[in-house]
Amino acid sequence: MVKAMPPETKLGDIGNEILFENETVRVWGLTLEPGDIQGWHQHHLPYLIVPLTEGDNLMRFADGRHRETKETIGGVLWREPGIPHQLENRSDWTYRNVLIEIKIDKH
Repeated sequence: MVKAMPPETKLGDIGNEILFENETVRVWGLTLEPGDIQGWHQHHLPYLIVPLTEGDNLMRFADGRHRETKETIGGVLWREPGIPHQLENRSDWTYRNVLIEIKIDKH
């Protein structure tokens, strides 16, 4: 059973490092070793994920939901901002991606 995020949890960064940023986009690099779990974090901007390796991951959401993800090298995934979640690398290989946040001015 997947548990919800504890209420006192402090949210972490979206990736391991910012690779590039300007007024339009912020680009993160993420690396997860086999079995590693990326800490709880939240996306406030829409974003793209470009896997650099295949991915066999599990997303756990703050409300207790979970979703399996299967990424392919060079594929592109679109995601909207949402509730806090964490990502677990369930594979026996290192998972890597580039995540591109889109800074939208709605005015």
